[in-house]
Amino acid sequence: MATQSKKKKKAAAKYRSQPKPSPMPWVLGGVVVLAVLVGGYFWWQSRQTAQAFEGLVAAGKASLAAREITYPDAGRGHGTIGVSIVYATDPPTSGVHWPNWTEPGFYTRPEPKEKLVHALEHGNIVIYYDQPPAEVLSQIRAWQRRFTGAWDGLVVVPKQGLGQTIELTAWSKLLRLETWDAALAAAFIDAYRGRGPENPVR
Repeated sequence: MATQSKKKKKAAAKYRSQPKPSPMPWVLGGVVVLAVLVGGYFWWQSRQTAQAFEGLVAAGKASLAAREITYPDAGRGHGTIGVSIVYATDPPTSGVHWPNWTEPGFYTRPEPKEKLVHALEHGNIVIYYDQPPAEVLSQIRAWQRRFTGAWDGLVVVPKQGLGQTIELTAWSKLLRLETWDAALAAAFIDAYRGRGPENPVR
């Protein structure tokens, strides 16, 4: 009887449902692999964008001096927030400005010129657009996403009446492109980004 009982127990154990192994290690492994692949792709894409920009800078450097305009430095004083300031140039590139400033970013509404001048003092490049071709705006957007630093970023703002013209400004500098020239624009950005009078970082 004891032997039959043991056999029955063995048979029962054979058909008893076994606990299934947890899929968690496989899931975690898959997540890690996916994260590595996605991270690698974005790193590669960022590197490609950087190399393309550097190539444009090299192509535009020689022509920049002949195309940019340099204005006299009109000072760095602070006015009262909310009180409009008259500037000698349009767009302004220096002078008295409000104590607050426009942060680097891509804007779909105009920003006060008094805040934009302060952004220039910080070392940011301010780019004005109106109705450029879609591919031009896409390229400028991509550059803005790349350069976001508080002291060396890009501020992209709309300015009514420009049409397809793009205006790039730095402290006391202007580059006006009635026809888009990516090489000249990149050279201008590289020459003056991060080199504002308040806190040069490049």
